[in-house]
Amino acid sequence: MGEAMRHHWLLLGACGWVLLILMFVSKFISFRAVDDYGERVGGQSWTVPGTKAVKPIPVSSPEKPAPKPSDQPSAAPIAADWQSVAERRIELLSAVCKNSSLRNLTHVSISKFVLDRIFVCDKHKILFCQTPKVGNTQWKKVLIVLNGAFPTLEEIPENLVHDHEKNGLPRLSSLTPQEITHRLNSYFKFFIVRDPFERLISAFKDKFVKNPRFEPWYKHDIAPAIIRKYRKSHRDSDRTASGLHFEDFVRYLGDVEGRHRMDRQFGEHIIHWVTYADLCAPCEIHYSAVGHHETLEQDAPYILKAAGIDQLVSYPAIPPGITRYNRTKVEHYFSGISKRDIRRLYARYQGDFHLFGYPSPDFLLN
Repeated sequence: MGEAMRHHWLLLGACGWVLLILMFVSKFISFRAVDDYGERVGGQSWTVPGTKAVKPIPVSSPEKPAPKPSDQPSAAPIAADWQSVAERRIELLSAVCKNSSLRNLTHVSISKFVLDRIFVCDKHKILFCQTPKVGNTQWKKVLIVLNGAFPTLEEIPENLVHDHEKNGLPRLSSLTPQEITHRLNSYFKFFIVRDPFERLISAFKDKFVKNPRFEPWYKHDIAPAIIRKYRKSHRDSDRTASGLHFEDFVRYLGDVEGRHRMDRQFGEHIIHWVTYADLCAPCEIHYSAVGHHETLEQDAPYILKAAGIDQLVSYPAIPPGITRYNRTKVEHYFSGISKRDIRRLYARYQGDFHLFGYPSPDFLLN
């Protein structure tokens, strides 16, 4: 009897250990899967078998309004349906650009700052405008492979993707005025957007909370400057201990006059939170396509097909739900911020909301 009981408990113990190991492995796999929309998912290989003529797919007139980014259907529409969605986005963009009441928020000159954001793939006649905090890393890898700097995705060192001096992606600003004009007039041009407020939350977390690429100037230089000007109580000990608060960040972004002076001091680091209009000049440059982070599963294959490169590269698998708009997260971050500060912030980013069809965040403003 005693021997049987001992065997019974040993068997239960072994089962328990197996269950724990399976749970650990499951969590590890899930963690790896959501890393930067498949940065390490599945070991896919993107190869370039050869050159191919690049022609945008034809564009026809839209008939129905584009679905709201926060209200996208979960099932992927057929390609023809998504083409009409993409076309309606361009029509909306064009219409908002003509709205004189929003002109100060939507029109910028095509400056060196804008040209620095646009990467060139001459081999396939593509221009990509970088809009940080919307999953640009994967698109850069696509272009690096297309440009021939590396034959496959796996061979691109992680530290090289954002090293713009070595990654084989020339900026449009590096070309002559004539070369720039030719490419703007004839190349396939695209960029990606996401809900403006959710993008600001991502920028705040990435640069001032986590800082995974170890860019110490955000915490050591930019954060203290914002705190000194915008925190109501900013004793040195408090500033050192708590770091930048999201409320400080929102006040800085919503201050029209003060922000301009600070932005000049911060230099190009502001690219992570300035407006899409400031980054890509969408009312001055006629883009071929604008993808939405919230519907990237449909947008990525559409853009590859429209650019004529869908037979040459594939976008990495996107874990289900990872790009979906998260209203709960937005409400959480803005919960302790005054309506006055939120309205000032919205006044600055209102152009982006309108240009790309994002609904006004009335649940925060009212």
